[in-house]
Amino acid sequence: MTAVMTNDLLDLPLFEPDHRALAAGLAQWSAGHLRQYDGTDVDGHCRDLVRQLGAAGWLAWAVGDAAYGGARAAIDTRAVCLARETLAAHSGLADFAFAMQGLGSGAIALAGSAALKQRYLPRVACGEAIAAFALSEPQAGSDVGAIALAARRAGEAYVLDGEKTWISNGGIADFYVVFARTGPDTGTRGLSAFVVDADAPGLSVAERIEVSAPHPLARLRFADCRVAASQRLGDEGEGFKLAMRTLDIFRCSVAAAALGFARHALAATLAHVRSRSLFGQTLAQFQLTQSKLAMMASEIDAAALLTYRAAWRRDQGHAVTREAAMAKLAATESAQRVIDAAVQLHGGLGVVANHPMERLYREIRALRIYEGASEVQQLIIARELLRAGG
Repeated sequence: MTAVMTNDLLDLPLFEPDHRALAAGLAQWSAGHLRQYDGTDVDGHCRDLVRQLGAAGWLAWAVGDAAYGGARAAIDTRAVCLARETLAAHSGLADFAFAMQGLGSGAIALAGSAALKQRYLPRVACGEAIAAFALSEPQAGSDVGAIALAARRAGEAYVLDGEKTWISNGGIADFYVVFARTGPDTGTRGLSAFVVDADAPGLSVAERIEVSAPHPLARLRFADCRVAASQRLGDEGEGFKLAMRTLDIFRCSVAAAALGFARHALAATLAHVRSRSLFGQTLAQFQLTQSKLAMMASEIDAAALLTYRAAWRRDQGHAVTREAAMAKLAATESAQRVIDAAVQLHGGLGVVANHPMERLYREIRALRIYEGASEVQQLIIARELLRAGG
């Protein structure tokens, strides 16, 4: 496997020396430690990946508070993106495991009390606890304002009733960051966030969901689930803002994961077309092949610049709603085109079950949907443009 990132991109002033060291070190570690998922026991494989990433110290970059096991004082978006790009180029499930530790703990780092940070973040950083982010519902995916899960105040506790679905790490997580409606307001007002332990009475896994690119996924049911008020993240009614702050970080990283998949596809395709003979010459010598390769490389570099622009701006303290949406839209859509071209150039091999190109084809598809589908990103970008124009 070739290097995940080209030297000229890492040499840009968007990055600091420890970012470059992270990318190089994680690429070397990944090449020596990660294995492809064999199609059996996805739960066990993911648990093992979390333990490996934690023991090697990589999960510290996913945790946003150095006082509680994180690599820096706050979440470093560029580091998270570099880690996801690197891991995705080697193993889709390793990228998933890293990303969910960050997404599932991000809201705690941003708004949790000192007690909550101490209870959860160090265990996430070392791989002892598996985190999950429970936002989506049967009728509330991209439309967060449609959340119906109710959290009723009862003395020093809240009682949660309702469902969450499409929850990654559902069924194997040790805790969930859950967004629920605590007030009578409709829409995005009246939402609050809670940390709910997986063994909380009244919380159950209603259904395990199987998807084309396997990973732990479930529908959760809350029935008179009692959660201490001290488990709330931030003030009551601040849940929507907290969800959006968390997603602004990890939406950039979805783009980075797409880059990792696309870079893997391009590297494998370059090796294939140089060795595959057809009509007396290699596949690489055909102009049609060269045209596809040029398109693939250009789309990857364009998406990379959008991705790391958004990550850099967020690390400088700027609002990045528009930039993060642009990065996710461009990177996931272009990665789909790159991987489709890779499958085509591999011919019959590209559609053989569990061939690297076939696996990438399944893995990239979901990235155009989760954490805001491409169409939702288009709406966000247009809204921000219209708002800026008065």
